Amino acid sequence: MASGGMAGSVDVTVRGAGIFGLSCAWACVQRGARVHVVDPFGPGAGSSGGVVGALAPHVPENWNDKKAFQLDSLLMAEAFWAEVEATGGVTAGYARSGRLQPLADEAAVALARGREATAAELWQGQASWQVVAATGAAFEPASPTGLLIHDTLTARMHPRRACAALVAALAARGVEVMAEAPDEGAVIWATGAAGLEEMSREADRQVGVPIKGQAALLRFDAGAVPQVFAGGVHVVPHADGTVAVGSTSEREFEGLGTDDQLDAVIEAARVAVPVLRGAEVIDRWAGLRPRARSRAPMLGVWPGRKGHYIANGGFKIGFGMGPKVGAVMADLVLEGTDAIPEGFRAEALF
Repeated sequence: MASGGMAGSVDVTVRGAGIFGLSCAWACVQRGARVHVVDPFGPGAGSSGGVVGALAPHVPENWNDKKAFQLDSLLMAEAFWAEVEATGGVTAGYARSGRLQPLADEAAVALARGREATAAELWQGQASWQVVAATGAAFEPASPTGLLIHDTLTARMHPRRACAALVAALAARGVEVMAEAPDEGAVIWATGAAGLEEMSREADRQVGVPIKGQAALLRFDAGAVPQVFAGGVHVVPHADGTVAVGSTSEREFEGLGTDDQLDAVIEAARVAVPVLRGAEVIDRWAGLRPRARSRAPMLGVWPGRKGHYIANGGFKIGFGMGPKVGAVMADLVLEGTDAIPEGFRAEALF
């Protein structure tokens, strides 16, 4: 199943080696396709090279195609990453470790209790959303009511390690990530923020925008504990003895470096989880995340380009969506089966 260079020897060319591109490539390879992956900047060079890795579900209410698709993908993730790791021998840092959120007042408590029942129904009994009492554990967030939301659907992974794990699995199946190669076979464009700009030029309208995000990595070994979402900030303990905090969401920005907005995120994380006070900041990251105009992923055919397809718009949920994005794109490209939700269709944005 090599991705050789002879003309006609490749079934699918994937352009872009972020989470969507690598997931699409892996899904195609798993179905026997011969694949090229092409990215001049290397794997995880864009927003997929971040540090946070919070695979968090949408609120379990007002159900729609986007939330249903995300649920399917989150439930697929454990088996997906286990197979990737077993094939390539590189860990993605995946664990479905859950999440804690503080409840600020009685109104928030009442709303959260109402969602316990909807989660039981909508999450098909495969995960729970519950109001629990704080225990005083070191990595719990401070909660004015003494109560927390604990959901068991949220997972975490280290984005850079996850990309490396997919690259290793693909390499084990004979597929390398190349800086350049010609288009052969069907072409899947998973080129992130740059791809949104290219599509907007071709469509002569804005199909999406890059949103700057900033995040940081702290040296702190929290162990196997749930992540925290508090004060608008994700606080994610990783398996390698670090904790990621993030992120900003900047539509208007000057430059791609980190700045005092990240300092504010770090401080918010330390307020939410006081045990992090004094933890060393070992990495500061900024990047452009691709947000489609619909705010849902953009999947499907590229209008006007025969044999070309789009997998873009992961924005903040790309890693959580990756397993199912790869599956539905492989369905479409290799088998002609269209299982893309209406709200995700790329052609609708052109």
